[in-house]
Amino acid sequence: MKLLIPFTLLLLHLYLVSGGKILVFPLDGSHWINMKTIMEELHARGHQLTVLRMDKSWYIKEKSPLYTSISIPSSSFEEAFEEFLSQQLEIRLQTNPRSFWSRMWAHIQTELLVVEQFNHFHSLSADVTVQILEDKVLIQRLRDAQYDVLVTDPGIGGGTILAKYLHIPLIYNVRWTILGEAHFSIAPSPLSYVPFTATELTDKMTFFQRLKNSINYTAFFSDADIWLMRNDFIFEYPRPTMPNVVYMSGFQCKPPKALPADLEEFVQSSGNHGVVLMSLGTLVSKLPAHITEEIAVAFAQLPQKVIWRYLGKRPANLGNNTLLVEWFPQNDLLGHPKTRVFVAHGGTNGVQEAIYHGVPIIGLPLFFDQPENLSRLKSKGGAVMLDIATLDRQVLGDALKTVLNEVSYTNNMKRLSRLHRDQPLSPMDQAVFWIEFVIRHKGASHLKSHSVTLSWAAYHSLDVIAALLSTCLLFMWTFVYVGRYLCRKIFMRNKIKQS
Repeated sequence: MKLLIPFTLLLLHLYLVSGGKILVFPLDGSHWINMKTIMEELHARGHQLTVLRMDKSWYIKEKSPLYTSISIPSSSFEEAFEEFLSQQLEIRLQTNPRSFWSRMWAHIQTELLVVEQFNHFHSLSADVTVQILEDKVLIQRLRDAQYDVLVTDPGIGGGTILAKYLHIPLIYNVRWTILGEAHFSIAPSPLSYVPFTATELTDKMTFFQRLKNSINYTAFFSDADIWLMRNDFIFEYPRPTMPNVVYMSGFQCKPPKALPADLEEFVQSSGNHGVVLMSLGTLVSKLPAHITEEIAVAFAQLPQKVIWRYLGKRPANLGNNTLLVEWFPQNDLLGHPKTRVFVAHGGTNGVQEAIYHGVPIIGLPLFFDQPENLSRLKSKGGAVMLDIATLDRQVLGDALKTVLNEVSYTNNMKRLSRLHRDQPLSPMDQAVFWIEFVIRHKGASHLKSHSVTLSWAAYHSLDVIAALLSTCLLFMWTFVYVGRYLCRKIFMRNKIKQS
């Protein structure tokens, strides 16, 4: 009987948790990789998952053992996005970093290109959202399913709209929203020490940097029960936050698994010198030939072995110490004791895995959040940033020697790794706990600030300031008016007496 009661309670708890029905409205591309990682854990814990996907999706498969999918007719975005990345890279390569006007013109071109591409992307997303809302059969099907929660990435707005339309709790899997870093959507963000998105500033700013920060700032608010933030204060600068923000930076990171035999043999052949890794992520698998030749020469001069994820034509100057591969197990290689440096583009996943395993980075930022990510890691002493426009064998070679020979970079990353790992719960466990919390309690309204319902003017108390200024002005006007009136009275009285 003593064992029966707790055993029954445990079974009841498992029943209540495993019965969750979760609707997922994901963002494609690398964001889907993050979402899928969480879904794998939710599926393992017995939750039922349904994914709303575009039928032309390039990452989100229609059939999966993890989830049931609902495909929405859509246009293809893959080709347009690849062209956009190619144009972005071309602008970077043509920029003269030593010329102010060249950098300014490149910045203008990039901004115009980003606006054009994002308009196209959000137009596509809006069309999909409209199709969902106008499909009465689908909407009724979603209502009849009685989902416990909707999980979405606020990089698109469709998930938010659908959750409100279906009246079900909403959870964001988020780092970026449509207009910038997610904290700016929900938490107080004093611009005196909170750097805005893409400014590459730190929390220690001069007057002119604070001026730049203020000019770049745009405020808006969004509403969700829980914000699962793909970030934490190991990487983020200290700043105000909110009670419904849950930090899960590095939730996708895991202890390394054994490498394939051929790869392990190559790594072990490096001896005490160790291994250098290079990968530019899933979106950029190759660079222009003249740049790859310079990279190959820089690698060939190293005593270390090099594993380079690259899909282009084999460089003519490739050294015997360099292994070209189409893919490698990044997390497992970063966790290998012989890995010394990671040459990377600075995507969020790669940066978090490098922090988790304590490997310093040489950054080649190309697009989106990559310069911001690497700038933050550089400020914490864990990375060196290079400009792709000035990259040659000398520049890369010097950076490699610096990071390989100055132990401060490795020590700083090991310190960040220790801080990241020293948590009462793993980031994944925290994320899943709060998803199940929302399922159990039908939302988390008690954690949501009333600020999300306020207008921009009310949030910043501009109406109060205006009222106080008006009162002060009225008081001053009254004081001056009464004073002038009394002065005239006294003057007239004195004039009458004198006459």
